Amino acid sequence: MINNGISGVGIPDIYPYDLGMKGALPSRIVCLTEETTETLYRIGESHRIVGISGFTVRPPQARKEKPRVSAFTSAKIDRILDLNPDLVLGFSDLQADIARDLIVAGVSVMVFNHRSVEGIFDMMSTLGALVGAPDKANILITECAANIRDARSAKRVTAPRIYFEEWDSPQISAIRWVSELIEIAGGIDIFPELAACPDGKSRIIVDPDEVIRRAPDIIIGSWCGKKFRPEKVAQRVGWDTIPAVQNGALHEIKSADILQPGPAALTDGLAQLQNIIKKWHQSQSK
Repeated sequence: MINNGISGVGIPDIYPYDLGMKGALPSRIVCLTEETTETLYRIGESHRIVGISGFTVRPPQARKEKPRVSAFTSAKIDRILDLNPDLVLGFSDLQADIARDLIVAGVSVMVFNHRSVEGIFDMMSTLGALVGAPDKANILITECAANIRDARSAKRVTAPRIYFEEWDSPQISAIRWVSELIEIAGGIDIFPELAACPDGKSRIIVDPDEVIRRAPDIIIGSWCGKKFRPEKVAQRVGWDTIPAVQNGALHEIKSADILQPGPAALTDGLAQLQNIIKKWHQSQSK
């Protein structure tokens, strides 16, 4: 026994933790969504990952290197257990059933539930701490924060009104971090009140004519894994009166670049929003 300084309490010689109380870091992590996978790759901790989501496309090498064990709302529980994970990382209440089944099976599970840009930063910081790499996580956070700072500092004259469509049937508007990134990039989300709602059902646009009334200058589609069809959007009844449709300002941002609440949204997603808005300004000056 090792004397730990507390009377009557000793630590067995084979106690598996560092006496500096750092603890054992997770070394067999399953990531049920893309953003934690990308974050671990970006901070040089990908060797800890033993399983990923089948929807993961960032970074591309993850699909080549790691077994795919889940969709978004479903997972191959037996296959995950076969990987003997010491930590499973999930996202949102939509993965609550997966988390429950894994917890019942004795697996440690952490589910992030952020919806904002600030929450993305918090996720990266927490994940860096979990794997003992806070300094590397801070480097990534600093890089992403610089992107946001540079975007905010860009000179602006007029802010275009933007309708961001996350799904087409039913029509679902932008989630909070996308709405915030639209503002950071120099635009105005036409449904800010819906962006405050954490779940997709609450962001359904009950009356499609409301989009017509709010007259967006730009329409951006990101249809969660399926190709955006601008021609179908333009053909919606009455939408030919919308400025974005009249001027052909309909664009796509891939869901992997902006609808995953991680580094992608703060880098490539933000950059694409800026580019779309820049093109709109250029069209207005002709």
